Amino acid sequence: MELSPAKLYIVPTPIGNLADITLRALTVLEQVDIICAEDTRHTGKLLSHYNIKTRTMSVHDHNERQRVDSLVEKLAQGQSIALVSDAGTPLISDPGYHLVNGIRAAGYDVVPLPGACAAITALSAAGVATDRFCFEGFLPAKSAGRISQLTALQSETRTMVFYESPRRICDTINEMRDVFGEERHIVLARELTKTFETIHGAPASDLLEWLNSDENNRRGEMVVMVSGYKEDSEQIAPEVIDALKLLATELPLKKAAALVAKLYNQKKNALYKYGLSIDL
Repeated sequence: MELSPAKLYIVPTPIGNLADITLRALTVLEQVDIICAEDTRHTGKLLSHYNIKTRTMSVHDHNERQRVDSLVEKLAQGQSIALVSDAGTPLISDPGYHLVNGIRAAGYDVVPLPGACAAITALSAAGVATDRFCFEGFLPAKSAGRISQLTALQSETRTMVFYESPRRICDTINEMRDVFGEERHIVLARELTKTFETIHGAPASDLLEWLNSDENNRRGEMVVMVSGYKEDSEQIAPEVIDALKLLATELPLKKAAALVAKLYNQKKNALYKYGLSIDL
């Protein structure tokens, strides 16, 4: 396969198992003039494994904007370039957006290769709904930011996919339990494609107990998949409950339920039954 000149190739790399790279990806990495890597030392291990000697250049969050002009110039000279991240598909919670945007704006082709992606790999084996899902990437590092973002997702009906680090995983699941409710089903996938690959799903409270039961359950990079909100009497969004409680202090429960149902597009009977169950 002969590569076309003056193109940027987006090349996914393995997320753990080095065998999970396509033949086309290896060909591109061998034939391009330069490989832009998030961490050249990390990528060097992959290249060495496959005896690929192509020159590498670091392109990461802190220098990506500054690299765009020089890389556009290399394309203008007819050189071909590959972009890789440390693992998985570039730009998916990884650097590359500014480079791809700049190169496309300069009029050069960007060629995507299919390949490994932790989010898709995890979804395929999690047993959660995959007909509709949203990718949320990494939540904010600070608790207040995480809670704010999770609160904005309380009524999201699609499966939600997050990335998380082992250092923050317990805090994140604890906050998901508080925001989404103890019974919301969450699946955690860790160490995907590696020796200790684990995919474990449970209600939020049970998952938190499982994480705390063994420190090995908290090792490795994580994909967290949260089942979407279901509009039924057993899973009423917290903001709807708050409104119902507030109105019920001034109005008969039936009237309060009817008003809240209209405001939030909910089922009146479900709200009324919920109010009775907590003795409003």
